[in-house]
Amino acid sequence: MKNKLRMPKLPKINWKLFITIMIILVLVVVAVRVIPKFISGGDKDVSYTILEKEELPTKIQEILPRYKMLERALAARLDDEIYVVVTRGEKLTGGYSVDIDKIKLVQEEDETKLMVYAIFKDPSPDDLVPQVITYPHVVARTDLTELPQKVELVPVYIE
Repeated sequence: MKNKLRMPKLPKINWKLFITIMIILVLVVVAVRVIPKFISGGDKDVSYTILEKEELPTKIQEILPRYKMLERALAARLDDEIYVVVTRGEKLTGGYSVDIDKIKLVQEEDETKLMVYAIFKDPSPDDLVPQVITYPHVVARTDLTELPQKVELVPVYIE
């Protein structure tokens, strides 16, 4: 008796079914990657660095008093860098603060809008706070190369 090595028989492949399944898989992968961009409208997260008071450029320090009375966000170009300033306005006591949560660049129709999501923290009613007028603000240096046409502040208040 001879020992023959037998290869197992492989099942026959239905090539039409196989190709159809592969096409469907490719379409699903493409849809998963492309559809969120259409839903978000092409929004782009902007990276930024929060600057300490001693890091602020002189020009920003000079324009800050004009806007510190207002609750708003603005963008400024200095030396090929774009800065974002968020102010809370005048507060009659201490304990108020502002921080930037995220910055997004949104393309709407034919204009570019910078959406600045800021966290506004207020003191709770039972906090002991100094009785002094304050002007909470924050300044960030972004990685943007061009000034947007509009800047919109989206505040989130927390206590």
